[in-house]
Amino acid sequence: MTLPPSCCWTGDCLELLDQRQLPDAVAFMRLHGWQDVAEAITSMAVRGAPAIGIAAAWGVVLAARSGEDLPSAIQGLRASRPTAVNLCWALNRMQAALASSGSVDVDALAGVATALHNEDRLLTQRLVDHGVSLLAQGCQVLHHCHTGAIATGGVGTALGVIAAAHTRGLLRHAWLDETRPRLQGAALSAWELGCLGVPCTVIVDGASGLLMRRGEVDAVMVGCDRVAANGDVANKIGTYNLALVARAHGIPFYVCAPGSSIDLATPDGDAITIEERDAEEITHVRCVSVAAPGAQAWNPAFDITPAHLVTGFITEFGVLRPPYCEVLSALPLPNQL
Repeated sequence: MTLPPSCCWTGDCLELLDQRQLPDAVAFMRLHGWQDVAEAITSMAVRGAPAIGIAAAWGVVLAARSGEDLPSAIQGLRASRPTAVNLCWALNRMQAALASSGSVDVDALAGVATALHNEDRLLTQRLVDHGVSLLAQGCQVLHHCHTGAIATGGVGTALGVIAAAHTRGLLRHAWLDETRPRLQGAALSAWELGCLGVPCTVIVDGASGLLMRRGEVDAVMVGCDRVAANGDVANKIGTYNLALVARAHGIPFYVCAPGSSIDLATPDGDAITIEERDAEEITHVRCVSVAAPGAQAWNPAFDITPAHLVTGFITEFGVLRPPYCEVLSALPLPNQL
């Protein structure tokens, strides 16, 4: 099965894959205003750091087509989700294009959004190629959350590496954390790998330790929403636990990080804003209550994995090893130029 694109510009609206409907239905939303795009990002109809950035860029184009105040639109889109740096990176690119033209040129802004999408397609493929080089014949890889093609403008990041390893005959099996509370691993990663014919098994998030103890995991590969200048990583909640368990079992822990996710302006993980979401995502599953009535819930969407737990960063520039402060600062990053 061919995977659907995460988004498509029709010339007058943005068609966006509604990831909330998967795996039950492949449904697209037709968005005509930047407010619709901001709501799609906040509600996680679109998710995955690169896909969020691309969608936000098209949100600026929609605002320009409607003759709305662009600084207000950009500010509104920027506030839709605070942790993923790709969102700000894409909006900064759009803002710079607006400033350089001196006037609102819808076609020029659409050209920048198209370029962002095309760049992501090329750079994620390079990242995947570097990631596959780390995997041995017959490997079993554990993945957290969802980082596949529909979370990007191209082939995906960590899940893209897993899919490519299967295509090249290297992968024996993929293990997929279900990824509570929104179950992106069970709903999205399993669906995407199933479409591609990749052998995979969903596990509860807490099963990774037992799986590693039994020798069933050769490498852990995850994505990221932001990498700080010192190499600390913000990613989906549960990533930190997974890194600790991998270190305890001597298993390499790799983070797939496109350059647009590396933020040298953020010194370390403590400086990263962690989004906190509605408690109902924990107390309910698909609108059905699973918690005791009146139970309180804390729902951080991300956690911080310290740099010393990261074996290597897989990027479009290659595989990066410590010391991360020096290595990351030397990269020609698109969001730093």
